[in-house]
Amino acid sequence: MELSEALGHAASDRKGVLVTIKSDGRPQLSNIFYAVTDGVVSISVTDTRAKVANLRRDPHASLWVPGDDFFHYVVLEGDVTLSGVTTSPTDETADELVDLYRSLEGEHDDWAAYRSAMVDDRRLVARLTPTHAYGLWGS
Repeated sequence: MELSEALGHAASDRKGVLVTIKSDGRPQLSNIFYAVTDGVVSISVTDTRAKVANLRRDPHASLWVPGDDFFHYVVLEGDVTLSGVTTSPTDETADELVDLYRSLEGEHDDWAAYRSAMVDDRRLVARLTPTHAYGLWGS
């Protein structure tokens, strides 16, 4: 499957499974929400989670995206960069998290509360830049 085709399918969804590699080499899977913008998959993550520790150690991941039935799917593999942890409601990471939220959910009822929650949660953005894709997406 061509990378551009796989990205197109992934962009039509927002739910998937992120696969990172644990320190012992085994995969660690996380159900996530994501957005695709300009060929990059963005995911809001919490600093204290295993997937973040895994990505700091090994900045590669795979994203599995389901199709319309059990037999159809797309997998995007690639390199991951992590933003800084948001430490202020007005920092660049908070702004990126707002943009990500808007692409997934639209407008929030209280952006000030959302930004403060991102600081309290120690949120950051994982950005997966796909370099390879495979899967079966129907006929």
